[in-house]
Amino acid sequence: MIRKICARVLYGILGWKKNVTVQHPEKCIICLAPHTSNRDFVIGQLYMRAEGMRINFMMKKEWFFFPLGPIFRHIGGIPVWRSKHTSMTDNLAAEAKKASDFQLCITPEGTRSLNPNWKMGFYYIALKAGIPILLYGVDYSRKLIQCTKTIVPTGDADRDMHEIKQYFKDFKGRYPDKFTTGE
Repeated sequence: MIRKICARVLYGILGWKKNVTVQHPEKCIICLAPHTSNRDFVIGQLYMRAEGMRINFMMKKEWFFFPLGPIFRHIGGIPVWRSKHTSMTDNLAAEAKKASDFQLCITPEGTRSLNPNWKMGFYYIALKAGIPILLYGVDYSRKLIQCTKTIVPTGDADRDMHEIKQYFKDFKGRYPDKFTTGE
């Protein structure tokens, strides 16, 4: 029921389309860009539910206050403490290795503001866990959700990140002036 409602809202009422040509393995990181608006979260949640997916996501800890905290955790949210220097990538990679099913969505910009220096955590989680990265672009100008490329991290972060950024260079976020690949 919820699946049909979300599909009707996303594809019917809001007019979004999808172009997803890659298989979704049981374990993967979903790299989602551009992220320029809180609306991205709503579109992502509608998409995930319309497609019958259960994907965890990372969000700054400030959003995990009552009553939102329990709701976000219930739908897959993982709070991130930006001020703490923890081994979150190591912990998530270890979790991915031991889990039978692990899908985690991360926005590489790490913020809705313009940021040419993308965060590398998603890359290192995938590298350490030995899992692929699915590249999901959200294009507001075309109302398109697209995933047509998978990257398997090689350990050459500069080369791999260049390839990832090239994939996203033509996507337009809700606020295009707040998105750059930094290249």
